[in-house]
Amino acid sequence: MSADLREVRVASEKVLQSGFLHVFRDRVRLPDGNLTQREYIVHPGAVMIVPLLEGEDGATRLVLERQYRYPVQQVIIEFPAGKLDQGESTLTCAQRELHEETGYTASQWARAGVLHPVVSYSTEFIEVWFARGLTLGERRLDEGEFLEVFTATPEQLYDWCRNGQVTDAKTLIGALWLQNVQSGAWMLDWQRADAFA
Repeated sequence: MSADLREVRVASEKVLQSGFLHVFRDRVRLPDGNLTQREYIVHPGAVMIVPLLEGEDGATRLVLERQYRYPVQQVIIEFPAGKLDQGESTLTCAQRELHEETGYTASQWARAGVLHPVVSYSTEFIEVWFARGLTLGERRLDEGEFLEVFTATPEQLYDWCRNGQVTDAKTLIGALWLQNVQSGAWMLDWQRADAFA
């Protein structure tokens, strides 16, 4: 990291602590020596899964969700995702969230990368996983969780991203990854689920 751009914390105050988020207000010294204030949310981190459902005809469909997101007051199209439990690995979280939300389990997994969706005010990171070899079982939504699971072709997803129907940042990044994987520009290292143990 360039020392010329770094901001150094001088003092920190906890503004809010909930079961999920913690809000802090820090006093920081800027690169020019002046002091200012930064407010930010500490988030436990999350995962997103790009589930590839391979049909008997060789065509790939994507498992997606529609979910009402209260802060923006809209039903949002998203890839399955969820936050990390304390001490949980990102793969374990991805496997758990895929099963809980969609009912699917996957025989193969590949880690794509990580994204920081809101770097201006949150520590949140989202690790991106691809899943294939899907088998449908019974889903187990959390209490108070309501969502609709559906499938779409990659082309449909790309259209929705282009026309503004998909606005969720992580799903837009998932579509970018998918498009590059499909074109052969980006490679994934697929592993059997038990190979990560």
